[in-house]
Amino acid sequence: MWQSYVNGLLVAAGLIMAIGTQNAFVLAQSLRREHHLPVAALCVVCDALLVAAGVFGLATVLAHNPTLLAVARWGGAVFLLWYGSLALRRACSKQSLQQAEGQTVRSLRAVMLSALAVTLLNPHVYLDTVLLIGSLGAQQTEPGAYVVGAASASLLWFFTLALGAAWLAPWLARPSTWRILDLLVAVMMFTVAVQLITSS
Repeated sequence: MWQSYVNGLLVAAGLIMAIGTQNAFVLAQSLRREHHLPVAALCVVCDALLVAAGVFGLATVLAHNPTLLAVARWGGAVFLLWYGSLALRRACSKQSLQQAEGQTVRSLRAVMLSALAVTLLNPHVYLDTVLLIGSLGAQQTEPGAYVVGAASASLLWFFTLALGAAWLAPWLARPSTWRILDLLVAVMMFTVAVQLITSS
């Protein structure tokens, strides 16, 4: 059981810690201190559910259904282009991302819906959590322990990211810092979108 748990922990940690759209969103919310802990919790729950789905059969279904993957690819590309455009617009504005200068704080519902979109409309999430992590988990002697290990990695990573970035926010609360962050988010979103569009 413990071997399966550790395998899930290590495999998930290696993939989750790679900077991607989900991590960029959590980082941005944490630096704003805008519902960052609920966002981190949502990411953990989504990852755990997707890994479990992959381990217990969805990975096989997706691997044999190119239509579903194509729909996810194009839908994800459109969303990432739109979200990247918003980040680029913020980076070019005078206020940038600073709440201290009067920016309206978004509601918890709006932030959580954005987090869901960033998570579930990004095909890379399915490729990583469902297909890769899930298919490896299906081969474990204790697949349930593997899922718990993967969920533990997600829990540790997202809450460390959320709490650490929020703690650093007072030192990073400069317009230039926010602009750089938004530019990086925009570049990341556009890069992933282009990769999705050009992939076969």
